[in-house]
Amino acid sequence: MEDYKQTLLLLISTPLYAILIGIEILLSTLHHRKLYTVKDTLINVYLSSLNFGLELLIRIFCLGFLAYFFSYHFVVIDNPWMYWIALLLLQDIAFYFEHRVDHYCRFFWAVHVTHHSSEKFNLTIGFRSSVFQPLYRFVYFIPLALLGFKPLDIMFIYSATQIYGILIHTQYINKLGFLEYFMATPSHHRVHHASNTIFLDKNMGMVFIIWDKIFGTFASEDDLKNEQIRFGLTKNIDRPHHPVDIVFHEWRNIADDLKKDIPFTTKLKYVFMPPGWSHDGSRKTSKQLREDLLKQQ
Repeated sequence: MEDYKQTLLLLISTPLYAILIGIEILLSTLHHRKLYTVKDTLINVYLSSLNFGLELLIRIFCLGFLAYFFSYHFVVIDNPWMYWIALLLLQDIAFYFEHRVDHYCRFFWAVHVTHHSSEKFNLTIGFRSSVFQPLYRFVYFIPLALLGFKPLDIMFIYSATQIYGILIHTQYINKLGFLEYFMATPSHHRVHHASNTIFLDKNMGMVFIIWDKIFGTFASEDDLKNEQIRFGLTKNIDRPHHPVDIVFHEWRNIADDLKKDIPFTTKLKYVFMPPGWSHDGSRKTSKQLREDLLKQQ
């Protein structure tokens, strides 16, 4: 039976999204900021629909998969406050590592890249989903099930944090005071979506930014000197509004690299090394780009 908490989240979040997006569109129009385009917004809705449909299709499997590991759980948290606080923190760190793998392994970047492919940054970008992510995301939640968290509760907390994650896709909220020290804020997430070299692969946290500070992936908007934030990819795709290209363009790029006359082990590197890796130095990873930038300064 579907958990009533998921239904409650949907009933609360849907009108909230509609109101806030409407306000942002109005402000963008009044201020002539051009944060929205019709084509880009429709692509965001399209990708979100594909992702949501796939998630519904495999939801029972995911819950069953986690239930299997929950049957072997070796921790019991009786205090409900401790249970939910611990689940929130542990689920968020699980998301952090999933998100980090999505950025540092080209195979998974090919899935995640759709979320970063827009040159716009607004609330609807939060719905610009990585279409195939539901096929593997639940694997990162295995430790949570083993630690005694119920599968439905895991999925509920993930859905709740997703709401927060969508709401930080905005340019209309500046710094949030002391919250900047430990929460993922719109300021932090603008960094994450930036294609400026110093911001590549930074600020992976969904709710908390502390994981980025602990594991060395944090950057602040204040670190950018003498230039504006640029959103999108370091090399934007040729047909950004094509319904097939937007999902599969990086897979085609991988296929092209695999056709090269190179050893099999090198071919594997084109699949599993970080995006931008190349055997001949013709392309560069985000780390290499940052190193080159430092040399120029």
